Amino acid sequence: MAKSPSHKFGQIIGEILESTMTKYFQEFADTHDLYLDTHGERKARKGKKVSWIDNFENKHDLDFVLERNGSENVIGTPVAFIESAWRRYTKHSRNKAQEIQGAILPLSLTHNFSAPFLGVVLAGVFTEGALTQLKSRGFKILYFKYHTIIEAFSAFGLDAKFDENTPTKDFWDKISEWEAFKNKEQVIDKLIEMYPSDELPIKYLG
Repeated sequence: MAKSPSHKFGQIIGEILESTMTKYFQEFADTHDLYLDTHGERKARKGKKVSWIDNFENKHDLDFVLERNGSENVIGTPVAFIESAWRRYTKHSRNKAQEIQGAILPLSLTHNFSAPFLGVVLAGVFTEGALTQLKSRGFKILYFKYHTIIEAFSAFGLDAKFDENTPTKDFWDKISEWEAFKNKEQVIDKLIEMYPSDELPIKYLG
């Protein structure tokens, strides 16, 4: 089934969020002598997914894992498990928070000897209830609010605003505009710039 233009545009923003954090986490890993594992091929594991097994032999797919003594060929000791999520509307934010907990908390117990950092990168619109739920379980949260995402795009003349009443044609226009934009890295840099490094929760690992 073909994806709706609203879903496709939401995916574009989600991918920008993931690319932004990949760049930031890689810089952090290089500075602190850690290995960053994220989506893509790696000789030390099969496939493109970042998957870890808990004590009950359940597999959990994650967005980012920082490892000590890890390399392209060797799985290291996990020191951070981090998930990312983009939501435009609040209606499913609590469910997403529970999904993130379900993926990371069993792994944190399995690897409690390394005291892994539990992190979540959120963007868009999340309820206070969802944020409080994650914080209560020990997660550090990096939250790019919806207006921050819009500002990062608009800094380069791109209109990323949309809601439930946005016409289909407008979504296709936004998608075409993004696909034609040649300097996507600038949007990534802008998002990092808009969130001062001394406020990023991952700094607690250092």
